[in-house]
Order: sequence, then structure tokens, then C-alpha cells
Amino acid sequence: MGLIPAAVERLAAEFGRLPGIGPKTAQRLTFHSMAATPESTERLAAALHDLHDGVRPCTRCFFIAEGDLCAICANPSRDQTVMCVVEEPLDVLAVERSGEFGGVYHVLGGALSPIDGVGPDQLTIDALERRLEGGEVREVVIATDPDVEGEATAHYLGDRLAPRGIPVSRLAHGLPAGADLQYADEVTVARAFAGRRAL
Repeated sequence: MGLIPAAVERLAAEFGRLPGIGPKTAQRLTFHSMAATPESTERLAAALHDLHDGVRPCTRCFFIAEGDLCAICANPSRDQTVMCVVEEPLDVLAVERSGEFGGVYHVLGGALSPIDGVGPDQLTIDALERRLEGGEVREVVIATDPDVEGEATAHYLGDRLAPRGIPVSRLAHGLPAGADLQYADEVTVARAFAGRRAL
């Protein structure tokens, strides 16, 4: 017989599968769940059930939605002429927090990564092109991550969308607000210089 009951090990293993949760944190979450009231754990279980039962990708932009369209696509006050292309739904939330973008989105569902077997067919690029066929979009802003996969995806999209004649821009990369220049790496400083603008 093991030191820890099987139910405890199973829950810790499930917590451990979550991103950013290591074995110690998984154990802490498990023991916290054991100490919680039955009502508290039932609420957690119900919330997880509702998540899978009631939330799905938006049929237009692939962000998260309770119905066919997400809250952004269903909002008539959003600027339908500017589209921001991001890798994941969390990226939409990051852009929205900035308060600087009032257009619509398209979520790719990842980035190109041949090593991981992610090519154009595994992303929502075909759906993106179908959305652009309507002619309403006047600018596409590519906001993929500034890593190797994100840069490759941005260049691929730029090349693929160029024949449409729609201006395609890329988010500027550079020094984060509040950062010390002396601690920035060379690539970040180089991008900051390349993206500089007049005061």
C-alpha cells in the first residue's frame, strides 16, 4: 500500500498537467482541495464542467464564445476594417488590456513550428483568408509572439496576404515600459532602435 491514497495522487497528477504547475504546487493545490468544504470543491467541479459544456471557439475569429460569436465579433461598435491576428485567445486579452485597439481579431490557434508538426494547415490561416475576401478589412495587424515561431508565422502571413493589396503591419518590438536599458538584450535594443519614432 502506498503512502498517499490513489485519489490524492490522481488529483495531484491532474493539477501537474496544467501549464506552470510543478509537482510541489500540484501537491499544495491537492491538499488545499482536501481541506476545502465540499461545496467549494463542487463549485470548482461545476465550473470546469460548464467550461467544456458552454464555451467554444467563436465561429468567426476563433476567440472564446458562449454562442456562435464571441463578445467582440458580436459588438457592432468594433471597427470591422482593422483586424489584429494573434496566436492564442490569451493574446486577445493582452491586447484588450492595453485599450489601444478597437478593431476585430483573428486567432490562429498557434504559430508555425515544423519541429512540432505545426504547419499552415494546422492553423486557421484559410479561415483568415476567407474573412479577408469580403473586402471590409482595410488593414491587418500581425501580433504574433516575438520568438522564432512567431516571427516565421508573421513573415509567412505577410507573404501570403501581400497579393490581396491589404496593408499588413507588425507590432513594434522593443524595450518594455519601466525596463532599464542596461539589462536589455541586444536583439531587444536593436528592435527598439528599428522601431523608433519621432517625439
